[in-house]
Amino acid sequence: QVQLVESGGGSVQPGGSLRLSCVGSGTTIRFYAMGWYRQAPGKQRELVARIFSDDTTDYGDPVKGRFTISRDNAQNTVSLQMNSLKPEDTAVYYCNAIRIVTMAEYWGQGTQVTVSS
Repeated sequence: QVQLVESGGGSVQPGGSLRLSCVGSGTTIRFYAMGWYRQAPGKQRELVARIFSDDTTDYGDPVKGRFTISRDNAQNTVSLQMNSLKPEDTAVYYCNAIRIVTMAEYWGQGTQVTVSS
């Protein structure tokens, strides 16, 4: 079982940057696909970015070219660098871990990101 704790959310002006981090505990995240999802008020949760155990990555269309996901298995951490932030990026961001072979899935508690002038 994996426990996930996010950090790094906050408020920023349009065009600014934030870096989110997610630390896993309980087991190594090495064999998990790790992802960031977000949910804005009144909207469905959507994929932001994910990184697989072989370091291949996948991004949601709204964030391509602006966000970068990375992982550090030694630190049991996955990060999301968010640049050129827009008001529409405002949402609660959730860390996700999936072990593909078993489809065991875990979520963090979420961290708020607000982009506003």
